[in-house]
Amino acid sequence: MNKTNIKNLCLILLGNTIYSLAIVVFILPNNMITGGTTGLGISVEHYLGLPIHTFVLIFNTIMFILGAVMLGKKFALTTLVSTFYYPFILGVFQNIPALGNVTSDKMLATVCGGLMIGFGIGIVIRAGASTGGMDIPPLVLNKKFGLPVSVMLYAFDFGILILQMVFSNKEQIIYGILLVLIYTTMLDKVLLMGSTRTQVKIISDKTEELNQMIQEKLDRGTTFIHARTGYLKKEQPMLLAVVTNRELVRINQIVQEVDPNAFMIIGNVNEVKGRGFTTQKVYKNEVG
Repeated sequence: MNKTNIKNLCLILLGNTIYSLAIVVFILPNNMITGGTTGLGISVEHYLGLPIHTFVLIFNTIMFILGAVMLGKKFALTTLVSTFYYPFILGVFQNIPALGNVTSDKMLATVCGGLMIGFGIGIVIRAGASTGGMDIPPLVLNKKFGLPVSVMLYAFDFGILILQMVFSNKEQIIYGILLVLIYTTMLDKVLLMGSTRTQVKIISDKTEELNQMIQEKLDRGTTFIHARTGYLKKEQPMLLAVVTNRELVRINQIVQEVDPNAFMIIGNVNEVKGRGFTTQKVYKNEVG
């Protein structure tokens, strides 16, 4: 097993640990409802008396087999660890009484639980794996019928919430919906964490000087884009640079020093791949 696989395995274990800790510390002690496999487990425990971690193990195993048959062995291997580790660690944490006495404030539990669940699932997905369970039916439906995965995930989550609404009061229902919204938002943030960048487009009469300054002072690559002004029909090169959020302040200073009248377009970029960002920078004297 190489270093990358070991790192990914550790991240999968860490993500599932955080996920299960959020359930045991914040969700179960406050009788909150939630989506996913855990929410389904809460419903089954209420109606049939089957312990949540036992149901999760059974359900995850069935979904694992379904995923292996419908989505292939490669996908099954990415869910293998989560399928069996999550119910195991969930059962371990449930047997530690002190973890259930952290807070009785439902709003605090909703926020903290949602953030931890989203963070935990996000770590697992960033490691190239899946948490298994309720992640699998939407993927199967997408493959067979072309239904959008994100829409199906929301549909299943709210369907599971509805199952729990029957034995929950109005306050629990509101907190449950808020919880799902928080962890899905947190999940999106974690998936983009560390990869967002800022794109800067500069139109100026001093693009050559700006180009040199950005390369020398920020050590960032630049690109000239051919542009033509709409009113005067003037051929005008536009300078494109992608920088980190911290470097944006410095690039603003450089532009103001060189050409205060420059026109700048600044926008967020969700992800940047390539030399200087995800691969090692190669300098001129290293080429050839």
